[in-house]
Amino acid sequence: MADPLPPGSTIGILGGGQLGRMLAQAAAKLGLRACVMAPERDSPAFDVAAAHICADYDDEGALRRLAEEADVVTFEFENVTARALEVLESATRVAPPRRALEITQDRIAEKSFVDGLGLATAPWAPVSGRAALRQALERLAGMGEHGPFFLKMARQGYDGKGQMRLAGADDLGEAADWLGERAAVLEGAVAFEIELSMVAVRAADGQMAFYDPPHNTHRSGVLHESLVPASIPASVVEQAQDHARSIAEALDYVGVIAVEMFLEGSGEGFRLSINEIAPRVHNSGHWTIEACTVSQFENHIRAVAGWPLGSTRRHSDARMVNLLGRDVDAAFTLIAENPARSLHLYGKREARPGRKMGHFVEILPRKEC
Repeated sequence: MADPLPPGSTIGILGGGQLGRMLAQAAAKLGLRACVMAPERDSPAFDVAAAHICADYDDEGALRRLAEEADVVTFEFENVTARALEVLESATRVAPPRRALEITQDRIAEKSFVDGLGLATAPWAPVSGRAALRQALERLAGMGEHGPFFLKMARQGYDGKGQMRLAGADDLGEAADWLGERAAVLEGAVAFEIELSMVAVRAADGQMAFYDPPHNTHRSGVLHESLVPASIPASVVEQAQDHARSIAEALDYVGVIAVEMFLEGSGEGFRLSINEIAPRVHNSGHWTIEACTVSQFENHIRAVAGWPLGSTRRHSDARMVNLLGRDVDAAFTLIAENPARSLHLYGKREARPGRKMGHFVEILPRKEC
C-alpha cells in the first residue's frame, strides 16, 4: 500500500465534466492540486483545476504527460479505454483499478461478474448482434419473461442513451435495425417498488464506509431526483451495503463506487437486484456535499490519495434535483423561492435537451419521530 500523498500533490483526473469539476474542487479543499485531461476545450472541470491537458483519451503522449504531472490518476466516467489506464499504470498509480473499468464499461461483462458473485440481476441474455436478438428473446421467454424488454448496448450507454424498449416479438425488426451488429444485453422488466443506489467508499487497506441509500426517481432514463432518507427498512439498507461490499472487495476497489439497485417487494420478502455499477462518484450522491460530514467527492479524493476516510454520516434530510437543458433558466427562481436550496451550476455553455446543466440540493425539515 502506497504512502499517503502529502498536501501539494497532484491528482490526475480523466474526464472534464461536472463530476471531474467537483472532484477538482474537493481536491483543492484538501490542499491537493488537480490536473484534468479531457478532449473538449470548454470542459467544465478545466475552470477549477490547477492544470489541464486538452487531448483525446487515446492520445498516449498526452496520457504520459498526465502521468508525469500526477501522483495518482483517477477517472470521472467509464468510457475511458482500458488501454488508456494501461499506459498510465506504466508510469504512475491509478485508482480505481483498471479491472473495475474493464468490467463496468461493458454490460455483458458487468452482469456476468454480478452473477458470478451470486447477486441478483434482472433476467437478461447477451446479444452479439441483430441475428442473435430472437434467440435472446426466446431465452428470456424460457425464464418466464414475456415483456416488456429493454435492449441496451453493451458499451457507451448512459443516462437512458443507447437503449430501447421492446413490447415483445413484434418489435424485433425495429430493434434489429437499431442495434445493427453491436453487442448488447436484452433484459426483462423488473417490477420494482423503488430504485435506490448504494454509494460507498473503499480505502486501499480495505476499510469501507457507506452513505445512506437515496430513493432515486428517473425520467426518460435520466436521474431526476434523489431523496434521503429513503423509506426503506434497516434490513434493506444492510443488504444493500453487503452487496456493495461484495462487489468492491471482488474488484479490490479503491475510491467511491455506486451500485444502482431495484427493490422488489416489501417486508421480509423483499429482493434487491443489481442494475448497474458505476466505478466513480455518482449523480445520486451529489446531496452528500450539503447533507453529510464528508462528501462523496472528498472521500474519493481521500481514498485515492491514501488518506484516512471521512465520516459518511448524514446530518440532514435532503432532496437533490437535476437541472437538465433549459431547466437551468429557472435556477435563480428556484433558489429565490427557497433559501434552503444549495445551487450547483456546471458552467456548460450550451443547454442541450437532456444535458445535465446543474443541480440543487434542498435541505428538508427533519421528520418527527
